[in-house]
Amino acid sequence: MSQHSADILWQRGDQDFLGNRYSRRHTIRFDGGAEWLGSSSPHVVPLPLSDAAAVDPEEAFVASLSSCHMLWFLSIAASRGFCVERYADHASGKMGSNAEGKIAMTVVTLRPEVQFSGESLPTPEQHEAMHHSAHDQCFIANSVKTDVRCEPVLAAATPQ
Repeated sequence: MSQHSADILWQRGDQDFLGNRYSRRHTIRFDGGAEWLGSSSPHVVPLPLSDAAAVDPEEAFVASLSSCHMLWFLSIAASRGFCVERYADHASGKMGSNAEGKIAMTVVTLRPEVQFSGESLPTPEQHEAMHHSAHDQCFIANSVKTDVRCEPVLAAATPQ
């Protein structure tokens, strides 16, 4: 179908690599030109060897699932004639041991809150069905073994 890429760049400089005293901070460049500062999570590698202000792989994983779900949801809502005014998600992931006893992201919970406007507003059942369809179509969710949960919140409609 398509190919996607990211370039990761880390440089040692004068850091004590063999003594395991080096920063995990690095640059992530995407094929469209966006650039992120990346690092290990401070939960995995203690400060100051991690950079808490940078995006860690665990956060990027959760964000990727949330973003994919949102993009599918918006497409589905538009195709069904529902106007979305705002979509916000406070997604979270939980690390733990998986069935093989390995440390893994075991649960990701999406908490999308969607605000609609216009004359045609979805019922709670239609809202839930659109999230179910978005989850089924999300490439990222279809690519992982993690239990990805969605707990949508139907926000009040925008006044006309």
